Amino acid sequence: MLFKNAKRLTTMLGLFCFIALGTGAAARADTFTFSGTPPGGSGPISATAIITQSGSLLTVTLTNNTANIQDVSQAITDFSFHINGVTLTATTGFTGSGQGINVGAGGVVTQVGGSSAADLITGAGGWTLTSTGPGSFHLDALGSGQPQFAILGPPNGAGVYANANGSIAGNAPHNPFVQQTATFSFTVTGLQAGATFSNVTMSFGTVPGSDLPPGGQIPEPASMLLLGTGLLGTAAGIRRRRKK
Repeated sequence: MLFKNAKRLTTMLGLFCFIALGTGAAARADTFTFSGTPPGGSGPISATAIITQSGSLLTVTLTNNTANIQDVSQAITDFSFHINGVTLTATTGFTGSGQGINVGAGGVVTQVGGSSAADLITGAGGWTLTSTGPGSFHLDALGSGQPQFAILGPPNGAGVYANANGSIAGNAPHNPFVQQTATFSFTVTGLQAGATFSNVTMSFGTVPGSDLPPGGQIPEPASMLLLGTGLLGTAAGIRRRRKK
């Protein structure tokens, strides 16, 4: 019975690795983590960025994990990266979405547009996409000098930013914000499958240059494949013990 189960496990995990490899040919996702206190910032941050490629389409998901944020200097306002091996800079179809919120006095939250996602790239103070050189791209909310749709972390358990100071709570020039996660998508002309990324930087607050490099990078589906091959090794070990 043990041998049969190990054989079945080996077959299933082989299929898992095959699927992971097949999926990797169609889409790739790289996760970058950020932590520490940005230059000029008033407190520590924790954030992630996921860059997903599907053909020539890139989707960038920015998430602020800093709970019950205190100051706008801890909000995400900028993200830049370089696509290795890309010499073209033309892009089309730029879109951005996230849950827009107004943070009022006392940190009380009201949603922008009800439960629907807010458009983050229209109107004054929204996010923009620019190319800073061949293969280099910059998502930015600082163009107006009074950024709107800066990305805050999650509120407290009661849904309130109880620790927010006057740079967030009731601050009309900076409202609305984005609650925790914003997603941006655009197509890069000439982008080939399997792209890799470098020069990744996330910025915080309302002053340019308050940047942090990533503290770590997790490529996908490579980590899925690593998990699958590790489990295959476990199954092989079970079979060897059964034969002894």
